[in-house]
Amino acid sequence: MISSVSDSHETGTSPGSGTFSCIRCDSQVILEASDALPECPRCGDSRFRRASIFGRPRGQDRPGATLEFAAAEEKLPPPGWLPEARRRLHRGGRGLACMDSEIEVFELEPGWTRIGRSATADVRLDDPSVSRRHALIVWEAGEALRVLDDRSLNGILLNGEPVEWGTLADGDELAIGRYHLFMLEA
Repeated sequence: MISSVSDSHETGTSPGSGTFSCIRCDSQVILEASDALPECPRCGDSRFRRASIFGRPRGQDRPGATLEFAAAEEKLPPPGWLPEARRRLHRGGRGLACMDSEIEVFELEPGWTRIGRSATADVRLDDPSVSRRHALIVWEAGEALRVLDDRSLNGILLNGEPVEWGTLADGDELAIGRYHLFMLEA
């Protein structure tokens, strides 16, 4: 089924679980069955449609046309403060580093690391753009480090791409709310 503006859902309603796209800017939110639609985190609009990989891009009139993906943007060079952040890690360690008013390095431990606004988060990012339970980092012996969206409102970006889960390598950028965290290995 292709969604149209007539199939829209308004902020405050509970349309069920799934991914919903803002009608104005195409920003997406992911909802559980009982969640109410928020205002769009990007543009503030209150109208959404159920997202579909088979839907029409905004402004395209041909029925049955599929979405076209934009060409990947050129990756920016890493920030100049990353070498200093890397020096702060213990030898053989892994961590997430960001620059707020100063360099912050969050050492990761094997197992599960919770990232969010909650006081119980292992990596606490205290900002309204971060969900209480925003993301999880999984570090298992012999496996690549993984990141999973923990049903956050604004989602996560891995190297500029929205993902529900992905693998992290040294130097990868993870955007959570307004924070840009870089995965580092010492």
